[in-house]
Amino acid sequence: MSLAGINIAYPQARKETKPVFRVFPVSLLLLALIACGTRQSSSDPPDDVPRAHDAPAQHDDHATVDHQFDDIERWVAAFDDPQRDAWQKPEAVVDAMALQPGMVVADIGAGTGYFNPYLAAAVGPEGKVIAVDIERALVAHMTTRAANEGTPQVEPRLAAPDNPKLAPAEVDRILLVDTYHHIDGRVDYFRALRGALRPSGSLVLVDFKKGDIPVGPPERHRLDPMMVEEELSTAGWRLVGSPDILPYQYVLVWEVAPD
Repeated sequence: MSLAGINIAYPQARKETKPVFRVFPVSLLLLALIACGTRQSSSDPPDDVPRAHDAPAQHDDHATVDHQFDDIERWVAAFDDPQRDAWQKPEAVVDAMALQPGMVVADIGAGTGYFNPYLAAAVGPEGKVIAVDIERALVAHMTTRAANEGTPQVEPRLAAPDNPKLAPAEVDRILLVDTYHHIDGRVDYFRALRGALRPSGSLVLVDFKKGDIPVGPPERHRLDPMMVEEELSTAGWRLVGSPDILPYQYVLVWEVAPD
């Protein structure tokens, strides 16, 4: 699942068949970072990148959108635009995760791997970054990227729309950036996801705020944090923090709720 939701022009969406998480912003990017761009800005890719139409959603929140990822370079230009750093603040997001050297972190909806080098630096050579996405092309791209960046602790992993393919108690931290709103069946998905965390593990969720902001998907694709809290509480999570560190996105930190 890819991360999405930046203010960019996306490649043409295909007719939705099964909801996916990509950030992605949702493929899983993470990103993440998948959504339909609305306004053009200086950080947008060239105008020859076609915009995605609003695919019919299967959530009442109209969040889930399906996209094609055949042209990786177009998505790299969008997701890894250097101007994104100014508002995404990846170092601040990673700091909020309280990562320690040697930890294992999963980025669900990692997309093109925007967060991978930041996470790899935080966990160090003895740790591991599991970069999860449901798109084979993006997983292959992240594999090449990790080799080029000299981050062997990054392990790109192909997942399914309803299963991130994490083993029981495999990770200390889970990150989703602009990906949550692309996941269908979220309560069931996140109820099952609890088993992937080790004791004292946490989930960090980043997604776009509602309102008039210069980046992000159309407002109908954004979820109110109160809705997120209701869903994750039902799925067996407990909200333990909401650091106000990003201008256009909320950050929610969760732990598995006690039985």
